[in-house]
Amino acid sequence: MGRQPDLDEVLIEFRRIGNSVKVSAIEPVTNTEVSIVGPATAGEHALRMAAIQKLRYVLAKKG
Repeated sequence: MGRQPDLDEVLIEFRRIGNSVKVSAIEPVTNTEVSIVGPATAGEHALRMAAIQKLRYVLAKKG
């Protein structure tokens, strides 16, 4: 698997929508934003880590 990009700072936003939570993660240097949707019963840490993992994936694809 490729090298994971370093993330010095990530902005995270949680927005509850019914039984789900939309989590947005933004890398401010490149202004790259990703979103995930997960169950509201999932822990905040698990949702945060999933969003950061997706952000790392997108940044790695961009090169």
